[in-house]
Amino acid sequence: MFPPFRIYCCALVSFLLATVNAVAQEPPPAMADPALLASAYDADETFSYDISWSGGIKIGELVLRIRKQEGEQKRFILQARVTASGAFRYIYPVDDTFVTEVEGQERLPVRYEVEQNEGLIGSRVHRLTLYDQDKGLVRYRKNEEPEKEFVVDGKVHNEFSSFFFTRVLPFSPDMSVVVPTFADDKRHEVVVTSSEGTSVQESLLGPVRVLAVLPRMTFKGLYDKAGDTVIWFTDDACRVPIRISSKILIGSLVAELVAYHGHSCGRQWDLEPEAADKEEGKEEGKAESISGD
Repeated sequence: MFPPFRIYCCALVSFLLATVNAVAQEPPPAMADPALLASAYDADETFSYDISWSGGIKIGELVLRIRKQEGEQKRFILQARVTASGAFRYIYPVDDTFVTEVEGQERLPVRYEVEQNEGLIGSRVHRLTLYDQDKGLVRYRKNEEPEKEFVVDGKVHNEFSSFFFTRVLPFSPDMSVVVPTFADDKRHEVVVTSSEGTSVQESLLGPVRVLAVLPRMTFKGLYDKAGDTVIWFTDDACRVPIRISSKILIGSLVAELVAYHGHSCGRQWDLEPEAADKEEGKEEGKAESISGD
């Protein structure tokens, strides 16, 4: 097995998982900004990312989608698909899907399903997690193994819903808030912080101001992590995640936004690399290197 790529398979989605950062004083519970909440969840959006490993080697692709569940006004579907690309798909194929159903004002999960298809021999793993937020119960099953039940003291996000919920928090410099998250068989009161905004001159969206959310992982979650994660959101009503970076056991991973489709924050987005290049008058659409990745 090709070691760096196996590490990639075990960490590719890790920078999307729940964000944690230790602070001296206990931060307040996270409360969503109502305007951001409506904009981020009431729209059908698709984000496409190229995943690169240390040195800029492209090794995979990530597609995120958020949409309303058909026939349900207050339930939403969070989808993610991770695939290997280039020569790596012949060395160690990967095609993993993650689907979370969330509902309520806090967009808490009620169902989380994972299908992992990896390796040359086609290893397949199915995981299903069900959440009863009112009773404080989490039920988990992997493949045909016996179901496990966990009692939690309070409501919880899962690893993906916490990432999307982070998008709608009303951040300000040095602000810290708690997003309770279930991972590694227990409830964690995870802390999310942000730094001051900065400007990026080149991105898929053109010149934008961004907020850097600076988490530090304190639990493994679905995949192992080995260092800091940084999520770069546009500092506006759209809160588009244009870049996600994470340190892993060997090197680092960067997810760069290369396509964005959907209606959000009052406008229709249909951005592809070619369109962005033409608009900016450049031959290649490459996001500016952001200090601190």
